[in-house]
Amino acid sequence: PIIGTTFLDVLQMFEDDPETEQVVLIGEIGGTDEQKAAEYIGSKMSKPVTSFIAGQTAPPGRRMGHAGAIISGGEGTAEEKIAALTRAGAKVARHPDEIADLVAANMG
Repeated sequence: PIIGTTFLDVLQMFEDDPETEQVVLIGEIGGTDEQKAAEYIGSKMSKPVTSFIAGQTAPPGRRMGHAGAIISGGEGTAEEKIAALTRAGAKVARHPDEIADLVAANMG
């Protein structure tokens, strides 16, 4: 998201924007922002969402660039986030090079 906004803020803006046809959400390990986004996607989004979670191969407990990107206490793992997004109906890329194909598939 843009500094000072959350995934929820941005998802709502895109959902309300008549020019937006679909959304690509890029998340990362650590925290619960992506799970909150998944709840919104599942209950409020009418537009297709493609997502990717960075840090899928990071070992638990290892800091990945900044303090927020750490898996602690089993919370914030890539698998948890991927599962939540999948349950919400988002298409989830397992590798960045899959994003464009998933977006294209959403276009019909």
